[in-house]
Amino acid sequence: MDPNRVVLTIGDIKLTAADYERLVAALPQQYQAYAKGPGKRAFAENLVQMKLLSNEAVKQNLDKSPEVQDELKFQRDDLLARAMFTHYQETAKVDDAAVQQYYASHQGEFESVKASHILVRVKGAPMPAPAGKPELTDEQALAKAQDIRKRLLAGEDFAKLAKEESDDTGSGLNGGSLGEFHRGQMVPPFEQAAFALKPGEISEPVKTPFGYHIIKVETHTTRPLAEVKPEIEKKLRPEIARKQLEALRAQTNVTFDDAFFGPAQQPAAPLAK
Repeated sequence: MDPNRVVLTIGDIKLTAADYERLVAALPQQYQAYAKGPGKRAFAENLVQMKLLSNEAVKQNLDKSPEVQDELKFQRDDLLARAMFTHYQETAKVDDAAVQQYYASHQGEFESVKASHILVRVKGAPMPAPAGKPELTDEQALAKAQDIRKRLLAGEDFAKLAKEESDDTGSGLNGGSLGEFHRGQMVPPFEQAAFALKPGEISEPVKTPFGYHIIKVETHTTRPLAEVKPEIEKKLRPEIARKQLEALRAQTNVTFDDAFFGPAQQPAAPLAK
């Protein structure tokens, strides 16, 4: 569509397609898709009401009332403050050494494994038992899991056994495959065991609330620094912006009347757009 095409007229006000796009871009991120898609007409209707009432308020000099003036000043300062904090983040220069230090101390964020498992469900697990299979006590489930592991070590095919024996019927149909996952996506005992395995290794039975798992890791990868550098820089920029705000505060004389405001507390959370 021609960006100069007039798409909305409200009295003497004419909004082009480009004007509308700029208005939507000023909305909080979570509302933009709605105002561009299924809520476009509804947002435009609200815009009409806002413009009509705003114009009428000016005609009646409500914009000159002390209460409205105070609120306009506060909203202006709030908008500018958020814009400045965003500017700090967008223009922050992230030191390469800081990126490398973050990468070295947060390796787990960039690790992933591709794994398969065979689950032997225990009685009372938070998932229904497969139809036709008996409820197993903890001891029975562990014994079965140990037997399955022995069969795997003796050379039986993992995918075939998963289809036949796994009580996780979803992954079982795919030969036990869970695909690729990162830290924090699985229950802790399962995650700990999976990330400790080398590709091709088969775990001892691993106990979780679901039962006993036999895990086989196919790949264990860590994304290289060059690939994740932009992500790390994005993570570090808010902290750099906070330090710039702290420096600005340190350069400015700020005093509080403790009798009026109360004693000093934790610093306020930084502004974010």
